[in-house]
Amino acid sequence: MSSSSSLASDPAGRGDGLPALDDAPASATTSALRAPHHPHVECHPVCGLPWFRHPQAQHEIRLGKAVVSYEIQRARRRSIGMVVGVEGLSVRAPRWVSSTDIETALRAKERWICTKLVEQRERAQKQLSARIDWREGATVPYLGDSVVLVLDPRVSGAVLHEPSAIVERALPGVAQRTLHLGLPQNASAEQIRDAVQDWLQQEAVKVFQARVPVYAERLDVSVRKVSLSSAKTRWGSASVDGSIRLHWRLIHFGVDVIDYVVAHELAHLREMNHSPRFWEVVRSVMPEFDGPRDQLRHAVIPD
Repeated sequence: MSSSSSLASDPAGRGDGLPALDDAPASATTSALRAPHHPHVECHPVCGLPWFRHPQAQHEIRLGKAVVSYEIQRARRRSIGMVVGVEGLSVRAPRWVSSTDIETALRAKERWICTKLVEQRERAQKQLSARIDWREGATVPYLGDSVVLVLDPRVSGAVLHEPSAIVERALPGVAQRTLHLGLPQNASAEQIRDAVQDWLQQEAVKVFQARVPVYAERLDVSVRKVSLSSAKTRWGSASVDGSIRLHWRLIHFGVDVIDYVVAHELAHLREMNHSPRFWEVVRSVMPEFDGPRDQLRHAVIPD
């Protein structure tokens, strides 16, 4: 039996929302750096206040300047639990607790609940704005920059074209790299998306294979295998047998972010937890990891 640790996301997201990312352990043997999702938000038809409505809601309450419709799950437990997740607010309560008691508990946590619901709404809006229109001329994030898609049936597969130094100087801040796809001009959005994502995954393999050995040597750990992940809630994971899994969508980020995830997972080969000793191990090879970690926590992955 092997233990594992992980750094979580939605690249497509996290359990409470692709990706705020959470470094807390998901279990005794698994750690996670989590990624985002999004609840549906609208205005209440009666009062006009922002309305956060869970699809399985059976109850409704006004909290602050919002109306929250929430579900209650009765369970064998001793206390009232609250989860603000992808769909909204879910309350888990003992069977003997009354609805009045639940409302009292919700009002006591009003600020926390409203903050989390707003965070989910903002993330949903960012996710929508980051959505890629899969067509010629669209831009796709790549290694912290972006590439412009070009349909070019003359090429085979996908070929990255780098700009000349002259063009790069002439148009600062504008995406200059182009990704030529071997597809006809009438290619469908699905064909374009699949071709680009296949190329991104191939690029991810190359980058991971280059960066993992660097940090394995610095941390003096042995890596048995590196493979791609497409997990819904983890940026990466590590097992005590030396197997490392890294989410292919990390290729959207700059190398500093990729390095942070690599260092994070390899540090778990020495400390399979998120204790202060673990973070000391990470800091020993990446003293300035706070910036990349914060970038991941606020990341919105294009789809």
